[in-house]
Amino acid sequence: MVQAHEVTLNELAQGLRPMAEGIEWFEGLVEEEQRRAIQSLVYFCGQARAREDDVPESIERSGIRPTHTPAVMLTRWNLGMAGLPAYELTKSLRLLVALFSMADARRRALYCAGGCTHEWHQFAAQP
Repeated sequence: MVQAHEVTLNELAQGLRPMAEGIEWFEGLVEEEQRRAIQSLVYFCGQARAREDDVPESIERSGIRPTHTPAVMLTRWNLGMAGLPAYELTKSLRLLVALFSMADARRRALYCAGGCTHEWHQFAAQP
């Protein structure tokens, strides 16, 4: 069963929900839930087969500076962002959504182009 925060994260990555709305949602969560959302994004990036060579573009897409801690971590292929201080979590969200978005788009083009049964790939078709 897909959790509500997983739906929101997938909608952000698929461009079905604006990032500004996603940030507002994320910042309204208590810290523990924010960390859980970040952990889910890390998992989703792995499942979507994110690659190290996706990092520069994901940093650019995220709008955070390459010198911010989450970006520096990602350039070292360190995805342990759920352990960062609370003030870094929103930046981590932006960065990981960008990375997940790129990896998932590639996955859809390569493996799901003819249709698939991934529940999260059907969100756009739902009312």
